[in-house]
Amino acid sequence: MTAPALETVAITEPLPHDRPAREALYRQRGWWRDETFLDDLRRQSRLRPHKLAVAGRRIAQARTDTLDYGELRRITDRFAAALVELGVRRGDFVAVQLPNRWEMVPLIYACIRVGAVVCPISPVCPEEELRHRLALTEARVCVTVPEWDGTPLAEVVTGLKAELPTLEHVVVVDGHAPEGALEFHDHFVATRWEDVHGDDALSGRELRPDEPFVVLFTSGTTGESKGVLHSQNTVHSAIRGYADTFLLDHGLVAVVTTPLVHYSGFAQGILASVMLGGTIVFQDVRRNDALLDLVERYGGTLVYGPPPTLTDIAESQRRDPRDVSTLRHVVTGSAPVLQPLVDELRATLGARTYSLWGMSENGPVTITRLDYNQDWAAYSNGRPIDAMEIRIDKCLNPTERAPVGRLRVRGASQALTYYKRDGVFQEQLVDDGWFDTGDVARDDGRGGIRVLCRAKDAVMRDGMVVPMAEVESIMCRHPQVSEAALVGPAGRVEDPILAMIVPSGPERPSLAELRDHLRAAGLDERFLPDRLESLPSLPKTLTGKVRKAELRQRFGGV
Repeated sequence: MTAPALETVAITEPLPHDRPAREALYRQRGWWRDETFLDDLRRQSRLRPHKLAVAGRRIAQARTDTLDYGELRRITDRFAAALVELGVRRGDFVAVQLPNRWEMVPLIYACIRVGAVVCPISPVCPEEELRHRLALTEARVCVTVPEWDGTPLAEVVTGLKAELPTLEHVVVVDGHAPEGALEFHDHFVATRWEDVHGDDALSGRELRPDEPFVVLFTSGTTGESKGVLHSQNTVHSAIRGYADTFLLDHGLVAVVTTPLVHYSGFAQGILASVMLGGTIVFQDVRRNDALLDLVERYGGTLVYGPPPTLTDIAESQRRDPRDVSTLRHVVTGSAPVLQPLVDELRATLGARTYSLWGMSENGPVTITRLDYNQDWAAYSNGRPIDAMEIRIDKCLNPTERAPVGRLRVRGASQALTYYKRDGVFQEQLVDDGWFDTGDVARDDGRGGIRVLCRAKDAVMRDGMVVPMAEVESIMCRHPQVSEAALVGPAGRVEDPILAMIVPSGPERPSLAELRDHLRAAGLDERFLPDRLESLPSLPKTLTGKVRKAELRQRFGGV
């Protein structure tokens, strides 16, 4: 695959190597600040109290819940007082296990108001993992829903109270609460707790910018998930860089396709929109064919989502065209972007595509830029935001730089630690704060990167790392393939390349047909798979990542 010719651009100077000097620079440049996200909400409620802040579509109920900035601030105060009534103290953890519902937004700001650390949890979370997360954080309150995808979540969480002495309250949104739980509407919405617990009761409790603010759990591909602990400033620096890259302002209407409990929805969606005075729009279940209805209705200016979601959106627009003339940015991450997707989004939506790479530990780190040519997202994950640095190390020698190797990052948006796992976090740091991302990347030739694969999944050919993520994306474009994964069966760099596919129908391609498909896409002959297996489904984590260790274990003898 040949990248288009690009002009040379200047790259920003490296940040100081000394950590105190770097942190002083973070504050000097505004990446860290003395204000909080709650201050952002207060400012927007003064400047634009009647502007739409939140629009949450309920697919099954055929309705949309909305809040303007004045309402969002008032309901935040009520929710904060409701948490005080439940006995939440400064430094406590409040778990929020919700799909994309409007209640998530004021709950975040209410936690800041009372000094609590918010712990977002996906409703798609096995009981064992849920128990681990609630026990690790010693959450005092868990807000959940009656059921999700056939699982009686409210009953499951309420049942855990007997095992978890710190879990005092289970609060159920939008449905009947089982015995031992509270109904959310009765306690949080219908009762004017702000008249009971006013400013005096809340005085001095608010979280400060550098204190622990949120714990976001990793996918747990190699065992129990880790709780990534962020302050408001480590998150602010990331979304500040995200907003600055795209020149976003109060005209932002962000249509979010990802869960609000994940970094992208939580920070790039909710917090960034309120920080700028924009609008965040989302729907409670995954209906990619309906997302453009939201763009048309609310004048969406930015859509963020992984490539498969964007492919569905483009196909939906071809079938049922809607007015998407307001759309300016289509931002994607979590998987490589390929040229056909860039072309399709430009043709159907009239918008440019931008590629982003990040992780829960740092938020968005690299992004393709406004001044790049329109195809660059298909060849790069972009340059780092101003608050972050990147480097590529030789995989076996972190003291030497390399054009292809292990990706390390450092900067203002780096997490504080893994909650109660600081030793594990420190093991990822080398050379004064460089964080080992666990990814293998290549230099894109202009100060940015293209992520190739996870280091633990790497396979090499003639001294070159097989670009696993890119090959998988091309395989998924075969008409008879719905999902695909590559592994080295024995977990060694010299392994044969084993391709595993989930057929899209009763027919499946042969190995020869799949190899021809990859050749036609311009893939190097050395990176073609050696074997092919067909599966009914791929094992995945809670966040949708393929569990390649499980595949290696299953096919290690192939």
